[in-house]
Amino acid sequence: MHRFAGWLRLAAVALVLFSMTGLASAQVAGKDFQPITPPQPTESGDKVEVIEFFSYTCPHCRSLQPSLSAWLKRKPADVVFKRIPAVFQDSWLPFARIYYTLEAMGPVEKLHHDVFAAVHDQKVRLQEPKVLFDWAASKGVDKQKFTDAYNSFAVQSLTKRAVETTRRYNVPFTPAVVVNGRFLTGPSMTSTGASVDYDRFFKVLDQLVAGSRKKAGAK
Repeated sequence: MHRFAGWLRLAAVALVLFSMTGLASAQVAGKDFQPITPPQPTESGDKVEVIEFFSYTCPHCRSLQPSLSAWLKRKPADVVFKRIPAVFQDSWLPFARIYYTLEAMGPVEKLHHDVFAAVHDQKVRLQEPKVLFDWAASKGVDKQKFTDAYNSFAVQSLTKRAVETTRRYNVPFTPAVVVNGRFLTGPSMTSTGASVDYDRFFKVLDQLVAGSRKKAGAK
């Protein structure tokens, strides 16, 4: 009798673990992702567009970068990845301009992580133009060209567009990732408890990409 009861307890534990595993692998609308209403048009043709909304001021965006870099190396060939610096308040505007200045000049991939490190580790006040321009020069960037690009009409226009896009997509937090203009997700939606589950986040992201590909009719 005791042995039978022990088997029952083991079976119950196994059932609970199985249920938890199934729940962990399921993709739940409203929890793991949310539909974007109305869906937004994309500029990637028959490819699947993935947009990261981020801010250099956001510590969670900084924490995501190593895992995101790994995902970008293995992402499907038909995925087009883009970044948009989210702007929730005026104090974020200079950081959006930093991103677009680096993008305009070319070294954005080289210095993207350095900006995060400067803001969060070294506490450099990159929102102050003089400090920013000196910092860029210390990274081997032509100071005058960087200054000119930062103050250019093109960068200011892109920054304004980022503000409008953040509002149009109704981005609620950073980091947020939008798939094909249809779905929004982020590590904060796919994690439970205090720790961030990046593995689960990227599984959800992969599933949303696959689902978008089917809806788009791509192979």
